[in-house]
Amino acid sequence: MSSEANPFESLREQVDDAAAVVDADPGVIERLKNPERVLETNLTFERDDGSLETVRAYRSQFNGDRGPYKGGIRYHPGVTRDEVKALSGWMAYKCAVVDVPYGGGKGGIAIDPTDYSETELERLTRAFATELRPLIGEDRDIPAPDVNTGQREMNWIKDTYETLENTTAPGVITGKALDSGGSEGRVEATGRSVALSAREAFDWLDRDISGATVAVQGYGNAGSIAAALLDDLGASVVAVSDSSGGIHDPDGLDPRAVKAHKAETGSVAGYGGTDALTNEELLTLDVDCLVPAALENAVDEDLADDVDAKLVVEAANGPLTPDADDVLAERDVHVVPDILANAGGVTVSYFEWVQNRQRFSWTEERVNEELERVITDAFDTLVDTYESNDVHNLRTAAYVVGIGRIVDAYDQAGSWP
Repeated sequence: MSSEANPFESLREQVDDAAAVVDADPGVIERLKNPERVLETNLTFERDDGSLETVRAYRSQFNGDRGPYKGGIRYHPGVTRDEVKALSGWMAYKCAVVDVPYGGGKGGIAIDPTDYSETELERLTRAFATELRPLIGEDRDIPAPDVNTGQREMNWIKDTYETLENTTAPGVITGKALDSGGSEGRVEATGRSVALSAREAFDWLDRDISGATVAVQGYGNAGSIAAALLDDLGASVVAVSDSSGGIHDPDGLDPRAVKAHKAETGSVAGYGGTDALTNEELLTLDVDCLVPAALENAVDEDLADDVDAKLVVEAANGPLTPDADDVLAERDVHVVPDILANAGGVTVSYFEWVQNRQRFSWTEERVNEELERVITDAFDTLVDTYESNDVHNLRTAAYVVGIGRIVDAYDQAGSWP
């Protein structure tokens, strides 16, 4: 696996690939390869022992032509300025692909959250929320959870913003707990869209998902839920992994039991009746469908030569480098790109925001039905674009759709000043 590819340069290359098909002024395309603004800040907070620590944090706002900026906040030691710029760009195109009226945003703090207590994380999160206060808002920029963050952190950000603004504004952030204005179905949404995308891809390829073998790299929220839902569809999840390693059972795993084992032990490793394997071995297993659900750059050009899956469905953001994309396209391995496959999270975040603005809650059944409609419609549009344009893979087709919609919004608004 490679961590050397610059994710922001990967994004720019992906936009360039699609720009050849999109009828747009080169100046507009260049504008769509860069964020509109990036906040880079140093957060100083108090540790439990009374000492002070300073850490680096970021928020990138990529494009607001179609609506408020939207995107998650991650806590990870690998967070960098270029990473959040790339992730905010991917979010802008993701929202456009599924036709959600948002732009792209992303933020993060460069820490390992396991090094801090809950009270330290709360102080740090509230410090970040204070810095974000001038940038975010229900109609400006709406953060959400990402890697190593969840309902707890979103609740802290909401409370900090509302306290400082002396208002009630549940729509300022999504991914909240239900009692704090969250939405039914939000926790499962990203994994659900991955499973729906896989189902649609198997149908498009005229293959049966029932009995298909699946390997999932990364067993956090998205990976574990996608595995369980794929199992419900009749697929056989034969291997999963996390940062501690992986497990393999050619007869199939029980994804929910594996998740319970990880919750108890902290890792999927050691689950009974399985063989151990590395993340790289999992990525090159002979399976029908590979689901990379960890971090970006999991598969580079060299590893792509050894990928033995017939279909790749990206649950993570940017798990394949552009060179890996090219290798897989040459080998006729179809990749359902992240900006569609994992778009369930932002789609249900949009539903949450709508519910917050209307002060009216939807049932989980309605949320899931609306999500399925959005993902299946977007997949149909993606396939139509792929089959009617001279593009070499589904990712480029997705960017053709996304860029086209953003360019249309930009043209309709006009250029000012």
